[in-house]
This record gives sequence, structure tokens and C-alpha cells, in this order.
Amino acid sequence: MAEAKLLSGGNPQIAKGEGEGPVRAYIDAMPGWKNRVGNVLAAAIERAVPGTAKAVRWNSPFYGVEGQGWFTSFHCFEKYVKVTFFQGAALRPVPPGKSKQENVRYLDIRETDDIDVVQLEDWMKQASQLPGARL
Repeated sequence: MAEAKLLSGGNPQIAKGEGEGPVRAYIDAMPGWKNRVGNVLAAAIERAVPGTAKAVRWNSPFYGVEGQGWFTSFHCFEKYVKVTFFQGAALRPVPPGKSKQENVRYLDIRETDDIDVVQLEDWMKQASQLPGARL
């Protein structure tokens, strides 16, 4: 398989697709320390919400519940990986990053951050139980 092209901020360019294959290709192509973050995120999502629907859209992996829509996604930027919670304003505690969209909240994970996997899994479980984004 050819190495994925990296777009601005080191975000892998992965063709739009459904299922584990495109999402795994995205995570595998995440450069350097971001690869570790991608694997931690994917494992936390799978533990919190087994059997999630997966897809790559807009060069980002999306996770959802079949028939309910997407509850989270993440994207590489130069200095962090941005985790998007589409109904994040309803999560407790509310993720720290605000959005121009009223319901969306973000969590930015930087290279030196300790990832609170327990909190992350709790947010994923909560998010999966809310109406998802239809994108």
C-alpha cells in the first residue's frame, strides 16, 4: 500500500470510505506522536462503544451508532489532535474546547498531554447515547 500523503498540519489524506479499513489506514498514516494518540482514541472508543460504525469523511475518521449518526471524529493539526464531540455541550463534564456551533465541543490533545482515558471513554459512552450528527 502506498504511503498516505500528509496534508497541512500532518493530517493524512485518506479516501472517503466506510468501515474499519479506511479508519485504520488513517490512524496508521498519522505521523509521529499523533499515531499513538490515534491508537489511544480508537481503542477508547471501541471499549466504550463496542461495534461502532466507522468511516472516513473529509480526511477524518468518524465514529457513530448505526441509524443514529456520528458522535465523534478527530483530525490532525500541526501541534495537536482535535477530537470533536458533535453533541459535546450535553456531556458532563463538558469538554473544554468551545465551537462556533452551539452543541459542538472539542478536546485538543498535544504531544506532551497525559490522556485521561477514563474521562475519554466516559465522554464517548455519553456521546453515543445522544442523537448523532447526520453528515
